[in-house]
Amino acid sequence: MTAVETAPPAGGPAGRAGRRARAAEMSDRGRAERRLGLLLSAPAVIVMLVVTAYPLFNALYLSLFSYRITAPDDRRFVWFGNYVTALTDGLFWQDVFTTFVVTAITVGVELVIGFALAMVMHRALFARRTLRTAILLPYGIVTVISGFAWLYAFDLQSGFVNAWLGLGDYDWFGGRWSSLFVIILSEIWKTTPFVSLLLLAGLAQVSNDLDEAATVDGATAWQRLWRVTIPNMKAAIMVAVLFRTLDAWRIFDNVFVMTSGQNQTETLSFLTYRQTITRTAIGLGDAVGVLLFLSVLLIAVVFIKGFRVDLSQVRGDR
Repeated sequence: MTAVETAPPAGGPAGRAGRRARAAEMSDRGRAERRLGLLLSAPAVIVMLVVTAYPLFNALYLSLFSYRITAPDDRRFVWFGNYVTALTDGLFWQDVFTTFVVTAITVGVELVIGFALAMVMHRALFARRTLRTAILLPYGIVTVISGFAWLYAFDLQSGFVNAWLGLGDYDWFGGRWSSLFVIILSEIWKTTPFVSLLLLAGLAQVSNDLDEAATVDGATAWQRLWRVTIPNMKAAIMVAVLFRTLDAWRIFDNVFVMTSGQNQTETLSFLTYRQTITRTAIGLGDAVGVLLFLSVLLIAVVFIKGFRVDLSQVRGDR
């Protein structure tokens, strides 16, 4: 008689033991990866703490004082008075609104154009290196130099944009929204290549097999984009949007070069500079700087929690 061996039922003791073993293996792997990540990032974290910890805590300390650098002996401890002054001042909230407008428009436009450029670089059949170099070239230019270039291009006296567009003597820097338009345009030109580079890395992680399978199933190019490509590069999109949002929220260089905060184009970073350097109000300027820092932390937390990216899928785990 021949005995026929059968596999134990999935719900039996052997099946449960196998699932527990696999779960334990995944848990051990996760702990090992976290431990390795901590070890690899520890040197950089230590250096960052040494470099940034003292300025940060010193700014927090000075923000509790009414203190001007021109009158070092007249220092008074005011607790959170500087924060109350900043949060109850209409100028502060006007600068918050300006910063929000610049951030929202630049990040939104850069995400769309950056994705299009990433698709072009990803699908290019020839001269890929030349194409990528040309697209990434603006990002290699120093922001201050880029700002001066855009300033001269739109300047009423030395600019050539009015001649090209036939606008005559239109003063781009004579009003709030026209000035912000130039600032936003320069930001988009300068940093869109950075977004496209991050999205290109995300596109490289999308399996061609998924796209081919969707094509066989009759999906259109638009359906493949929204149902296959974008969902599988969600992590790259999150990183690109997060990094650019945090960077745009701290915009300073282009505002300083083009308008110096005039015509209601002042941002939070420029307000911190003006209070601290121009008005020498160290306490109030540091209070605004601390509020800017806290807002950056809040934005980071909202983005990370809001996207809920499953990094195990990015790694290819199942």
